[in-house]
Amino acid sequence: MLKIAYSPIYVYQVPERHRFPMQKYPLIVQQLLQEKTISTDNLFAPNKLSEEEILTTHTEEYWHKLKTQTLPRKEARAIGFEMTPQLVERGRYIAHATYECALYAKQYGISLNVAGGTHHSFADHGEGFCVFNDVCIASNLLLARGEATRILIVDLDVHQGNGNASIMANEPRVFVFSMHGEKNYPFRKQASDLDIDLATDTGDEAYLEQLQQTLPKLIEQHQPDMIFYQSAVDVLATDKLGKLALTKEGCRARDEFVLQQAKMHAIPIAVVMGGGYSESVEDVVEAHCNTFRLAQQMFF
Repeated sequence: MLKIAYSPIYVYQVPERHRFPMQKYPLIVQQLLQEKTISTDNLFAPNKLSEEEILTTHTEEYWHKLKTQTLPRKEARAIGFEMTPQLVERGRYIAHATYECALYAKQYGISLNVAGGTHHSFADHGEGFCVFNDVCIASNLLLARGEATRILIVDLDVHQGNGNASIMANEPRVFVFSMHGEKNYPFRKQASDLDIDLATDTGDEAYLEQLQQTLPKLIEQHQPDMIFYQSAVDVLATDKLGKLALTKEGCRARDEFVLQQAKMHAIPIAVVMGGGYSESVEDVVEAHCNTFRLAQQMFF
């Protein structure tokens, strides 16, 4: 059965100036239920990260500042949200959901988190709307608990996963692959195990050709027993914060190829949504829903 992590706590009210479509989270679920791609049986409410689990990845100093709401204004500004206890709690649920998705993926082949993909969070600070780094926390938990031995992070957000690269820089069991816009945030990028910088306005054909040439080789070389896939839709030409030019059809073909590779090699795949900032939230929701539709069609 397809298992999908979702909780109302995913929705966090932010000022309009952030242009961050928090409304997409419930809308994705509503659309999938309405069209009967999923039922309520597919949804699960995640648990919350414990302090011990947070400290597998983040520093005690950073966690203390979050827990006590003493994060300096400059550091909070880098995250981009008003710092509140609700925001920290939200991050704890989202990050644990990604870990739980990995466990469900081991059981069913695939599982998806309606949120997640907070790849700009470093061990000691947050950036770019990211408080905790969900994929890195989930990876560290799987490795520490003997639930995975070699992990591949496939990050296809339009923005480089600088937090992933930094946190996993000295962890040979985790291979970080990021394919992103060259001239885009973060402007000071970290070195992933493999970074592919794409030119502005890269479209469907060139994007898919690059992905098809790269991902099978990485799977063959790294031999992962778990894949985390950041399936962000900020690669769309309509995205306000991206500089690539994919169509919704191209974005869907990208997802299909990644899921196909995981299924073909019998590698569990946990999917997180990442960014999506098109002017029309309907475009964002539709592109994200395609990922869930493919998961249902291809695996069940």
